[in-house]
Amino acid sequence: MGIANDTLVLVTDGRKMLFLRNAGDREHMNLEVEKKAARDDLPDRELSTDEPGSVFMSGSPGRSSYEETDFHQLEEDRWAHEAADRINARALDNDFDDLVIIAPPKTLGELRKKLHKETQARLRLEIDKEMTNQPLAEIEKLIAEQTKVEGPPEVLT
Repeated sequence: MGIANDTLVLVTDGRKMLFLRNAGDREHMNLEVEKKAARDDLPDRELSTDEPGSVFMSGSPGRSSYEETDFHQLEEDRWAHEAADRINARALDNDFDDLVIIAPPKTLGELRKKLHKETQARLRLEIDKEMTNQPLAEIEKLIAEQTKVEGPPEVLT
């Protein structure tokens, strides 16, 4: 079936963000790139500077260390929040009526936490899949599959 003309499509993960628009219609989707952004991954040594912390255990001569923070995951979460901020600003500016979000499950979860009510009201479809490195034709195909309308159930006589 597809999506309406002028629908905004956000395809993101923890490192890339693509804003696409449907220049076609429901029958003949034609996604065009509006904007894209990507972040550079810093090496671990630049993200963390200290050794993991430790604490004395009461009643025990040993120490226990804290689990080391996953700085790459923190950056990916921050990136998802930035994507949500961008899409929220556009919703509040009435830049789109319909929205589709395609993101891996973890990123989609982080996005959901930050979506404004106005953005949520315009959200027509969420797809939990990694698609940032796929060609537009594959993204169109995925959306078409997800929006396929099932016909009426067959009547057996």
